[in-house]
Amino acid sequence: MTFLWATIFVLGVLIFVHELGHFIAARSVGVRVDRFSIGFPPRFISITSIPDGWNFRIYFYKNEGGKLVWSPVFESQIQRPGRTGSGTEYVLALIPLGGYVKMAGMIDESLDTHITYAPDEFMSKPTWAKIYVLCAGVIMNLVTAFIIFSGVAYVQGTADILDEPIVSELRADMPALEAGILPGDRITAIDGSAINTWKELTNVIHKIPNTPISLTILRDESKFELSLTTSYMILPNSGRIDTLGAIGIVPQIIYSDILWSEALNAGVLATFNTVGMIVMSLHMLFTGVASVADLGGPIMIAQLAGQTANEGWIPLLSFMALISVNLAFLNIFPIPGLDGGHIFILLIESVIRRPLTLRARMVIQQIGMTFLLILMVTVVFNDITRLFN
Repeated sequence: MTFLWATIFVLGVLIFVHELGHFIAARSVGVRVDRFSIGFPPRFISITSIPDGWNFRIYFYKNEGGKLVWSPVFESQIQRPGRTGSGTEYVLALIPLGGYVKMAGMIDESLDTHITYAPDEFMSKPTWAKIYVLCAGVIMNLVTAFIIFSGVAYVQGTADILDEPIVSELRADMPALEAGILPGDRITAIDGSAINTWKELTNVIHKIPNTPISLTILRDESKFELSLTTSYMILPNSGRIDTLGAIGIVPQIIYSDILWSEALNAGVLATFNTVGMIVMSLHMLFTGVASVADLGGPIMIAQLAGQTANEGWIPLLSFMALISVNLAFLNIFPIPGLDGGHIFILLIESVIRRPLTLRARMVIQQIGMTFLLILMVTVVFNDITRLFN
């Protein structure tokens, strides 16, 4: 069950932060927010801001005229006299993988075309305000990643690898663990060739993926040999894919305390490095070095969330920061249906100096939603294929 709570935690926090960015930005420029939802319909719990209080509802199936209908099964009003209600409905929906902010007068995923151009509607605001609202979710995800990376750097401190061929940890389902290597073992030779440093050890193993080798091990003053076959790992390198040998061992790492200023600098660097890694991955995808089959979706995220959660909070938070940058990068793409797609339409309108017709906006939105649906089906298919391979 670790993967389940880890996935809900990672995606729940990041989606909430993203939508909170849109919500705060919209309210700050006077756009009315009709609904703030964490999760996708149907609604499960909702709290609506009304004059003099709040309206609380719980939804479930109930019998209405002989039919089961998903509707409120419990409703109560929380009184707070004198309160000015915003009319916003805050929703916790049944499907936890997603969320949205429904702004008045905006054609979004709901394909709602009810636009009156009232002063508190999105379409009535100047272009700069619209772009600010649309960018706010991406900005919040990048800020979240920066905060997490900085916090992790401060807690961990600087990491220096001890350049001795001593095993500190072992990876699950890898040759070293299966061969019987233990933490604290010192690897003194590979196939009879002496090994004196961790750098020498990795240089030799990286060159021989899927190769039988013999390791000389020093354990508690006893020296013996173990035989195993190296595995492999795939890493991007200068715009191409490298297949490197691996046996699943981790070196000893020495951590030193750092100042908050150094941690913040590390957070900025880690965030930019993650963006750079995503750009390089996309370059590899478009140039054919990587393929669409390499893309991962929600199942892969769940698997990785579970694995990192099993290793502790630091790996899990680091993974969350990585996904936060990916979420920001994905949303800024100029694809209709995403934040970047809405921004792209606004830029087109700025160039042609007139708004697109409502019909044109609907067609563009439908094309974008179709593309996103195809992309989602593709990555889920990839995930399922990996499970059975």
